[in-house]
Amino acid sequence: MKLSVFGYKLVIPTDIIAAWVSVILIGIVAGYIIIKKRKLGVVWDYMKTTNHRKIGILYLLFGIIYFFRAGVDALLIRTQLAVPNNDFWVFQGEKYNELFTTHGTLMIFFVAMPLLLGLMNIAVPLQIGARDLAFPFLNALGFWLFFAGSLFFNIAFFINLTPEVGWTGYAPLSRAEFTPGAGTEFYVFGLQISGLGTIFTALNLIVTIIRHRAPGMSYTRMPLFAWASLITSFLILIAFTVLAIALYLLMFDRLFGTGFFSGNEGDPVFWQHLFWIFGHPEVYILALPAFGIFSDIISTFSKKRIFGYGTMVASIGLIGFLGFMVWVHHMFTVGLGPVVNTFFAITTMAIAIPTGIKVFNWLFTMRGGVIHFTTPMLFALGFIPSFVIGGVTGVMLSLSAADFQFHDTHFVVAHFHYVIIASTILGVFAGLYYWYPKITGYMLDEKLGKWHFWTFLIGYHITFFPMHITGLEGMPRRVYTYSEADGIFILNAISTVGAFLMGISMLFMIWNVYKTHKKKEQVSSDPWDGRTLEWTVSSPAPEYTFEPMPVIHSMDAYWYAKVKNKSLPTTTNVRVKPLERDSIQPFCIAMSLFIVSTGLTFRWYWLAILGGVVLFALLVLRSMTDEREDFYGKSDGHA
Repeated sequence: MKLSVFGYKLVIPTDIIAAWVSVILIGIVAGYIIIKKRKLGVVWDYMKTTNHRKIGILYLLFGIIYFFRAGVDALLIRTQLAVPNNDFWVFQGEKYNELFTTHGTLMIFFVAMPLLLGLMNIAVPLQIGARDLAFPFLNALGFWLFFAGSLFFNIAFFINLTPEVGWTGYAPLSRAEFTPGAGTEFYVFGLQISGLGTIFTALNLIVTIIRHRAPGMSYTRMPLFAWASLITSFLILIAFTVLAIALYLLMFDRLFGTGFFSGNEGDPVFWQHLFWIFGHPEVYILALPAFGIFSDIISTFSKKRIFGYGTMVASIGLIGFLGFMVWVHHMFTVGLGPVVNTFFAITTMAIAIPTGIKVFNWLFTMRGGVIHFTTPMLFALGFIPSFVIGGVTGVMLSLSAADFQFHDTHFVVAHFHYVIIASTILGVFAGLYYWYPKITGYMLDEKLGKWHFWTFLIGYHITFFPMHITGLEGMPRRVYTYSEADGIFILNAISTVGAFLMGISMLFMIWNVYKTHKKKEQVSSDPWDGRTLEWTVSSPAPEYTFEPMPVIHSMDAYWYAKVKNKSLPTTTNVRVKPLERDSIQPFCIAMSLFIVSTGLTFRWYWLAILGGVVLFALLVLRSMTDEREDFYGKSDGHA
């Protein structure tokens, strides 16, 4: 669309106009509801909260919002690919590049990560008997840094500066010579800010799990979701630090003309090494928490202790360790040589062993159990065969000779989605249905939940299974069209139908949430007849939990106490609860980094300096604030 403003001619793409109209309308509706229902106080309360459950809800809320945003991108991609030589709307050429860049970046960094971190925030402290995360202020800061980074990245679309370098940001394409303008800076700074928040949250979870477990809860008595969260947090510390290094180097290349990824001394392959040293562990950062969720759910609804607990823990650790030894399988076609390719092919095959152990342990847990086919259990059961398909194609891709044929085709896209959707997305759905009583105090409707499960699972397989075949037929990824002579029209049309079925499935979830909150039927503290400590506290989980503190003498102690018709023993001699003091400072610190990034992106260095001064002042203010004084007072030596 062409507009004339004060004599200047502006060309605004119609997709941008549609986005602005949609966001304005949604904003008006949301604002009306908040004001009508007098929820401004609730909004303010959540902006300054440091409570783990509320921060977990914020992670989940924005993760779901971005899930729908990225889902719309996916539907637009599939619509463009539905028929040969299609010219759907504006999504060809650079617009298509922007579309898959936004979809991939959102799904990995701003959907999967916050949804898992949200469930960790809510469930892990309750499972191990912690009254909150070890550092409540840092927990709030971690979320608001995620929020600031995600907001910064998404704003790019509304000002027609969407990055178009793919979610992997490969150099030299991501250097200023090939993608001039400010678009790529939104990718660089958005991931830097949100990644810093993720690192803070990982540190918090590590300290919490190591130092704040209930009396008697040894490492060998922890639920597997807590174990998966602990190992995932260590992976985050290493992997996201490497990503931060790569992004800083790219930032210097773009802003200040250095040559880390080009020129005589630099090399674009350096970026690939740095990115995939982060990128493949990221797959397990997304998968391991889901493995923990499925383990707890399968045990609960099979009415059995998890089979092979020790091997399950060991396999989680082994997957995390081997995850840092396989990154070059993304680079088999780069030309690193047969010796290097062979080594990483072997390590890639080896990582299938601990994963296979977990699959058999889940199956043996169900064997002989009294299985209840609830909605969370259905998502867990749907995960197992779906993930095995992704694992089998992963072994196919580990063969370096074969990878030369598979690389950069739809076969890789199908494999990637079979792994990530089967583990992370199905895991998140299972966790949401399972822990919804602890989050809200309500139970989601089982009938609607099963409609959601079946339509999503069927749509998922219809979408991605044909893409294995189109990939084998030679259809490259990141390409917006194909000809009728390629002979892949029917398969692409089927994939598009499946994608829309997945979209329709989400309507069942939306209606389920609305219906549940409309009815407002409170549930008991233990609606699933659970095995772990989170089911000993009321639903929703209160701000002050475990008073008095339970003492743990075995794994699944709560379950065996119920079997014996006894209560868990308790004690009052426990570690002091982490101080939760409401503060707006985490939000302000994150927004100051947002200002710094805006200034650097548009080369408004005065704004970057201003944001830096505000950030420094806030950090000084924080360092001079002793929250213990408000709680303990100044005179007794605690301050």
